[in-house]
Amino acid sequence: MPKKIVHYINQFFAQIGGEEMAHIEPEKRQGKVGPGAAFAKEFGSDAEIVATVICGDSYFNENLEKARATILEMIKSEKPDMVIAGPAFNAGRYGTACGDVCKMVEEELGIPTITGMYIENPGADIYKKDLYIVSTKDNAAGMREAAPAMVKLAKKRLNKEEILDPKTEGYIERGIRKTVFADKIGAERAVDILIKKLKGEAFTTEYPMPSFDRVEPGKAIADLTKAKIALVTSGGIVPSGNPDRIEASSASKYGEYKIEDMGETAHGGYDPTYANEEPNRVLPVDVLKDLQKEGKIGELYPYYYTTTGNGTSVKSSKAFAEEFTAKLIKDGVNAVILTST
Repeated sequence: MPKKIVHYINQFFAQIGGEEMAHIEPEKRQGKVGPGAAFAKEFGSDAEIVATVICGDSYFNENLEKARATILEMIKSEKPDMVIAGPAFNAGRYGTACGDVCKMVEEELGIPTITGMYIENPGADIYKKDLYIVSTKDNAAGMREAAPAMVKLAKKRLNKEEILDPKTEGYIERGIRKTVFADKIGAERAVDILIKKLKGEAFTTEYPMPSFDRVEPGKAIADLTKAKIALVTSGGIVPSGNPDRIEASSASKYGEYKIEDMGETAHGGYDPTYANEEPNRVLPVDVLKDLQKEGKIGELYPYYYTTTGNGTSVKSSKAFAEEFTAKLIKDGVNAVILTST
């Protein structure tokens, strides 16, 4: 008899709509929906997606307790053997929702779960110690690889098979250490690794250390009344028509525009209505101009730099900043105000 699976997805993957429909409340549909077809194909006769629970990303994150209670009851009513969430790829709110649902199901119902995310998804960082999160690409183009990898690990959990190390199984490291037996003692293995390192050969440490991105705070500005201030935003504010076609998600570029040319937002990760009505809500040029008139700051830099933060990789973000920061320094800017959404 096939195992019963409940699948959790957001409004986008349910083909209800994009950000404009992110407010929808939880609903349950019988059978598979959207990406559920890919999972059903991989499971074959071993498991069946009996129901799909759908919830808007904004609704879940803005009505957390109510959403949790409703979704938990929907899942519980199906008496599933497993819950699969996502994959969320690099969609931040979707990732945190998938992680939260899976953690809730494991803790409250004692049912195994599997989800999938890009390693830079904030949901992966929050929930990797609690869940098995299969590592995916950063966007939905990676569904073809994500579904088989998630189902492979799901089958092992359903069958209560031994879960091997993250590299072998394809899930994001959870920080859990296990005792294993080796052919050589620790001293010999350490020397082997050292020799490989000295020779410039590839090696894998047995004791990986966490990597912390530490940024030293800049020095305080002694006199703001003489300072030149610039504005930078990841809120996607662009001139009307988005002339440089900055992507709504996973941006590959940033824009440099005159502060008089704000028109709308290109961001695909929040409701654009209010930003389009008044871009100063995201990029406060009006407030900075007032402060300049009042003499509280010396000068407002005449250009702003912008991109969309949702789904944009840390690597790309650093590259953008390195490039436009050089311009700001060259133009004598003393400080930057960075706004998001």
